[in-house]
Amino acid sequence: MDAQMVLNAIMQVCEPLSLLYLFIGFFVGVIFGAMPGLTSTLAIALLLPMTYSMPLSRALVMCMGVYMAGIYSGCITAITINIPGTPGAVMTSIEGHAMMKRGEGAKAIGHATIASSIGGAVGALLLIFISPLAVKLALMVRTPGKFSLVFFALIVMVIISKNKYKAVVALAFGLACATIGVDKLKTVSRLTFGFTQLVEGIDTTTLIVGAFAISEIISQALVSNAEYEKLGEAANKLKFKRKDFFPSLKELKEVGILTYIKSTIIGFFIGVLPGAGASMASFVSYATAQSSSKTPEKFGTGYPAGIAAPECANNAVCGGALVPMLTLGIPGDGTTAVLLGVFLVYGIVPGPNLLTTRMAELAPMYIALFVSAAILMPLSLYLFGPYYLKIVRINRLVLYSAISLAAILGVYAATASVFQMGIALAVGVAMYFLKKEGYPPVPFILGVILGPLCEQYLRTTLTLGQGNVSVFFTEPDSLFFLVLTVVFAVWLPRLNKKSETAAVKA
Repeated sequence: MDAQMVLNAIMQVCEPLSLLYLFIGFFVGVIFGAMPGLTSTLAIALLLPMTYSMPLSRALVMCMGVYMAGIYSGCITAITINIPGTPGAVMTSIEGHAMMKRGEGAKAIGHATIASSIGGAVGALLLIFISPLAVKLALMVRTPGKFSLVFFALIVMVIISKNKYKAVVALAFGLACATIGVDKLKTVSRLTFGFTQLVEGIDTTTLIVGAFAISEIISQALVSNAEYEKLGEAANKLKFKRKDFFPSLKELKEVGILTYIKSTIIGFFIGVLPGAGASMASFVSYATAQSSSKTPEKFGTGYPAGIAAPECANNAVCGGALVPMLTLGIPGDGTTAVLLGVFLVYGIVPGPNLLTTRMAELAPMYIALFVSAAILMPLSLYLFGPYYLKIVRINRLVLYSAISLAAILGVYAATASVFQMGIALAVGVAMYFLKKEGYPPVPFILGVILGPLCEQYLRTTLTLGQGNVSVFFTEPDSLFFLVLTVVFAVWLPRLNKKSETAAVKA
């Protein structure tokens, strides 16, 4: 982005209505991230239908607030009651809860907030500076390369899954849903089973809400409410003052600027890896901080550096995960997979040409990500820190009833179809049973979103090449992504094992 575009983006974000959307998104993200069982992925899935009436820039600004806050706020319950609000906060709970038990819980949250703010802000800046290079590289990709790129995304999403066979089934389910409706190249109906309502296909919002929101609501409805009442009672006993949340300069120096920088870089580039996500980033950064520390024996005893490292990394992931999503159409994690749905609502397909044709509309999103981390995190801690601990006291029966209503009405608002509401419920029930058996929802959504593109690029290439498949191996860009697929198939499983080993040792 040039200076003029950055200035225009800052002015757009600073508009009163845009700031309001950013604040709303941020505090929705805090609530969803701090409540065990809720995630920023679910929050964006619920907000997706509401974005229909917004300009694109404001919708993305709000989603960035949700995204950054949702990752950050998982540390609150991880530290106070030893239950991570998000998977990326698992490593934070090791040191944070140890500090909590010796009466330094507020200070632990302060360390986590400062680290999250640094990681998120620097990650957003890296996103801004790397985007121009990504644009130049993306413009070199032609149609055969685009197919190989989408194929790469689908294969990598299977590779990073714990159970690859079940990931293939989930992906196939998504691809099947994506083929329902009219064939865009031949205008022939497919898989409608005699239902005229299916001629136009299944709306992406319907599938996202069903797969992420409805299925999660069913899962949470089957959890005993007694567990959450205990959490509420434990949180009710905690009382902190604002000054307790801010560590001294001496304590920050003890953590060390190298820890912040190194963990941020680790988090950003792990975020760039398709599907790696905040969990892997926090594991790797924690292990790296411990192995390079002059006092590794302090880790596990309530050491602030053990909080700073994973929190820097998991918030830096936010900026990194947007790089493959915007330039290649590959989500870096579950939240960016749902964020793809926001783009599709506006008829925008992330890919090689996006950052050249729509950069002015996307620039406010970058600035909003930076503002959420650099300004809203420390400001919110100062203003509302003592009240964050009361989030887990919200009556979950009322909360989930409201979420259920918002989810199903959101589908109707997006499609104006009772039939689509029924499909959302059916997909939600199906995904609940699939998740219960270990089938991941992200490959399903990726199949829904990227399936049509994969089919389009494949058929277009074969049509132009008169059915000759060798074009995928003779075109340099296509060959590059096919080779990259093989490399990732070998390397990513090893990286997953290393991160799991780091988690066990910690």
